[in-house]
Parts: sequence; structure tokens; C-alpha cells
Amino acid sequence: MAAMNKINAGHLAPLWGKRVTPALLNDAHALLYAAKSFAAAMLAYYLALSIGLGTPSWAIVTVYIVSQTTVGSSLSKGVYRLAGTVVGAAATVLIVTTFVNMPILCSVVLTGWITLCLYFSLLERTPRAYAFVLAGYTASLIGFPALHDPGSIFDTAITRVQEISLGILCASLVHRYVLPKRIAGLFNAKFSETLHSARQAVAASLSDGPSSGAKHLHMALPLQLLQTLNHHVPFDFALSVPVREARKKLHDKLTRLLVVNSELSERRQMINALDPRLLRLENEVRSWLNDEPEITGEALDKQSSALAKMLAAAALQPEDVLQASLAAYLCEAITLLLQCEKLYQTIAQSPQPLENEPAAKGYVLHRDGLSAARTALGAFTLVLAGCLAWIYSAWPDGATAVSVIGVCCTLFGSFDTPAPHLIKYAIGSLYGVAISLLYSFAILPQITTFSVLAAALAPVYLLAGSLQANPPTTFMAMGITLTLPILSGLGPHYGGDFAVALNTATALFIAIGFAVFGMGLLQTVQADAAIDRLLQLCHRDVKLSAKGAFTPDEVVWTNLMIDRTALLLPRLQRSEQSAEQILNQMLHYLRTGLATLHLRQLQVHLNRETAAQIHELLGLLACETDLRKIQATVFALINAHSPAANALTRRLNRGLIDLYCALNISGKESADDR
Repeated sequence: MAAMNKINAGHLAPLWGKRVTPALLNDAHALLYAAKSFAAAMLAYYLALSIGLGTPSWAIVTVYIVSQTTVGSSLSKGVYRLAGTVVGAAATVLIVTTFVNMPILCSVVLTGWITLCLYFSLLERTPRAYAFVLAGYTASLIGFPALHDPGSIFDTAITRVQEISLGILCASLVHRYVLPKRIAGLFNAKFSETLHSARQAVAASLSDGPSSGAKHLHMALPLQLLQTLNHHVPFDFALSVPVREARKKLHDKLTRLLVVNSELSERRQMINALDPRLLRLENEVRSWLNDEPEITGEALDKQSSALAKMLAAAALQPEDVLQASLAAYLCEAITLLLQCEKLYQTIAQSPQPLENEPAAKGYVLHRDGLSAARTALGAFTLVLAGCLAWIYSAWPDGATAVSVIGVCCTLFGSFDTPAPHLIKYAIGSLYGVAISLLYSFAILPQITTFSVLAAALAPVYLLAGSLQANPPTTFMAMGITLTLPILSGLGPHYGGDFAVALNTATALFIAIGFAVFGMGLLQTVQADAAIDRLLQLCHRDVKLSAKGAFTPDEVVWTNLMIDRTALLLPRLQRSEQSAEQILNQMLHYLRTGLATLHLRQLQVHLNRETAAQIHELLGLLACETDLRKIQATVFALINAHSPAANALTRRLNRGLIDLYCALNISGKESADDR
């Protein structure tokens, strides 16, 4: 409990915080972010002008693309943008110079490169995916306009890399050294909140009231957020190996705790009358979880371990096996909570060598090549259609329009429904165009010094930057921050041309409108279709595991299913199906898969007759759709091996009761029956 007190104490708000509302605090953070981003943008612009870069406005654009609210995320995004830009520029030079005399074939190859980058970004699913996005994004911005003047492609690519590198450098320096906001503190605060929620969930599972095991799956979203934050932490400051290992172990422990909590909840509802010793232990655990100081977790850990062994050895009937299983899972829940507290100390304080445990698995990502290929194919169709329309119509600004279509497909391709986000970006771009025209033809002609220019740009960029810091208005704000420097012609010299600006703006909105229509038609994924796809993949994996064709580590399977659940949860709001039924189905697959893996591991240690029975059971699980028939077989096997004569038989009975409970989950119909 001392560890938990330190965790909570470490995040207590100061006294003045009681007088500051969360909304006001968020506004203050947003204004600070806007001020820092604007300072970095003006620094990048000044340096770009000083060294004579051709289009210094791209340095400003880069600052606003890579800037994030925390140090670690800003630096990581800058690194990935730089890597993607260099690779994308090199690929564009190679493609354009190779197919310089064949514009249609060049367009096909450029489009293929863009969609290939999109495909790999959808498979990556970590912040590293941004490098793939930028490799395609850069090819779209540089490659299509270069078809008008292929001789300048190399100079354009080199200049663009220099401008983007300068923007990344300035953004990184300002966010790193000017009032930095560390992502490690955000990680620790989120972990403290998640662990507190996990403790409360365990306490709720031990109550007598009705409970839905599927509610425990909601922890998948905080775990996904912790993983995202964890990816950026190494960019915040150098981490020792023990700390990195501790973060991975922390994820493994929390995912296992989610499963254990579900098992506890299920068994608590199935048992009619608890053994008095188990009931007494349960009450003490609830008191410990409610922070009563006279009870320690270490003492409960020893007590529950002894009771679990005692009940398992004395089990005569399936009901007794169920009680022993409840005691074992209660012991494991206590152990996991204590281990999480210890791991937090490793992370938050001085790193200490970790215990001699197996290497941590960490977060396991679900990757669906078929879905990624479908999205990439839709993008290929849209960009190529734009290219053909541009080439055959000989539209002078068609290259700009096609470039914007490519950018929209790469930036928004990861969303199930990209159209609403594109519309927000279009609204922001509309404001950006209006503001750009005002600056280009009313304000900029009157400005003669850089300091006055910075002062003139400050109001717009501070407002847009603060909007960009808030997720609901991020895309709208980007429409302003990315459009203004390019359309207003922030270059080495003032060169306002109303006709050029109007034509560029027209091409921009035609491209966005085409992207909204095309992506809505070809790349929109309905929530129910995505949910059914995830459930089908889970169902397939459980069947393959029962057949022995898919044998991941139990931790890997748990972590993979948690990631799939995190993908599923946001889609439930748009689904017409019952959210509880879907989550129960996911929980059924998670726990059935774990029980199957456990039984298959035990099978090699059993005698020939028992191993044959388990093989027959797993074969039934792989082929049979009537789960009640499988449950009856499991129940018969538990009866046949009770009382347990040795430790191996006790492990077998525990695996069988795990499978029985997994099949007993409400809403357990298979994906085929949906």
C-alpha cells in the first residue's frame, strides 16, 4: 500500500489547482502550445530566408505538422517526418527521371508508390507509421507538379528536404527547451489512473451483485493509450534498459489482470455458496483494495496462495474445483497488483534490476493485410482517376489538385469514415484561403520588416495553434495553418498574384471535394462490417489454435486480443448491434483461446489415455458449433479427474474449468451464428 500512496501522492494537484477548472487549464496549455509553435515557425522562416531557400513557407508548414503538445511526441514525429521525407523525395526523383517521357505511366507508378506507402502505414499502426505516410505524402507533393518541369525535380527535392529539415529542427528545439511538457509525466499519471481503476474493478468483481464480465474489456482503451505514450517516451529522455523492460512488463501484467478479473467475476456469479475460508479472504481483499492500512497485500498474497493449494488438493466435485479456481485467481489478482506497484517504482523512481522473470512481450498489434489492401486500392483508384482527368483535360492547375488528393488519401486513409474529418479540414481551408487573400493583398504589401511581419501573423497563428491543440478542432485548424503560408506566398519577396491564388484555391477545393466523395465511396468502412471482421478473425484464430495450427504464447494471445478489443470499442458507438453482446463475444474468444493454449501445453505431459481425451476435446472445439455439447464434454472430463491425485491433474482441472467458464459467457454464440 505504501507504493500506491506514493503513486497517488505524486499526482496530487497543488492547492491553487482547486481554483482552476479543467477547461481553463486546457485553454492555458493550448495557448502555450500555440505560442511555442508560432515561435518555432517564425524562427524556421527567418532562418530559411537567411540561407536563401526558395520556398521558406514549407518550413512554417513543417513546424505546424510536427508540433505536438509534449516533447516526446514532437521529437518522434519530427524524426519520422524527416525519414519519410528523405525516402519519399528520393523515390520521387527516381520515378520521375525514369518515366519522364511517359506522363501516364509516370502517374501510375507515382500513384502506386503513394498507395504502397499508405498500405505499410496501415499495417504498422504505431507512430512509426507516420514515416510511411510522409514517404507517400512527399511523393504526391513533389512528383505530380514536377511532370510540368521534370528537369527541376532534383533541385526541388533537395530544397524541400532542406526546408522540412529546418522546420523539424526549429520545432524540436523550441518544444524541447522552452517550458517543455514531458510525456513521461503524462504516462505516469495515466498509469496511476489505470491501476486505480483496475483495483476498483477487482473489488467490484468480488461483490455479490450482478456483473457483466465484458465490462472489464473497457480497460483495453487505457492500455492502448499507455502503449502510444510509451512509444514516445524514449524521445523524451534517455531510458535505461530496466525502465524500458519495466514498461513492457507493466503492460503484460495489466492485460493479465484484465483476464483474471474477468475470470473472478464469472466464477463469483457461478458459485452458489462460498467456502467460509474463501468468503473471509474475499472480505479481507476488498478491505485491502479500499486502502485499509491494517491489511497488507503481501500477507494476503501468502494467505490466498495457501488457501488455493488447500482447496485444490481437497476438491472432490466440479463445484469444489470451481471454488479452488476462484481462490487461485484471487491469489493471482493480488500478486499482479503488487507487481504493478513494484514496476511503477522502477519506472517513476530510480531504476532497479528487475526480478529474474521471462522477457516481457509488451503490446502486440493486430494487423489486417486484407483491410489495409482494400483501403490502399481505393486510394490508388482515386489518385489515378484524378491524374487521368488532369492529363486528358490539360488543366493547368491539375497537378496541384492531384497532389492534394494524394495528401488526403495518405493523411486520412487510416480512418473508418474519412469524410467527416476531410470536411473539417475543408472548412479550415476555407477560412485559411479567406485569411490568405486578406494578408496577400491588404496586409503583406504594407510590411517591410520581419518583426512587423511576425507581429501581423501572430493573431491568426496563435488562434489557429490553440485550436490545433484541441482534438475536436485539430483538422479544422490545420486547414488554416497549412494553407496560409503557401497561399499567401510567404517567400523571399512579395509576389502577390490574385489570379494564381484564386486558381490554386479552386484546385484545392475541387481536390478536397473529390476526395470527400471518392473516399466516402471507396474507403468508408461501416462500423458493423469492421466489428464483424474482427470477430471473424478471433473466431478463426481460436479454431486454428484448437487444431494446433496457431500456437502463440499465452501472453502474446492476450495482448493481441486486447489490441483487437481497443480497435473494436470506439466502433461500438456507431454499431447497430448490442455492445454488451459484442464484448461478451470478444471475451469468449479471449478466454477460450487461453484455455485452449493451456490445455494443448498440458497435453504433452499427460498419460496416453488422458492426452487422447484432451485431443478429442480440442478437436470438438475446432469443429463443433453447439457450445453446450462442448460444455458437457468438459464437465464429464472434470468429473472423471476429480479428486485430483497430483499437481498435474490439478492443473488439468483448472484448465478444464477455465474452458467451461469461457464457454459459459453470456452471448457466446459463435461468429458463424451471428
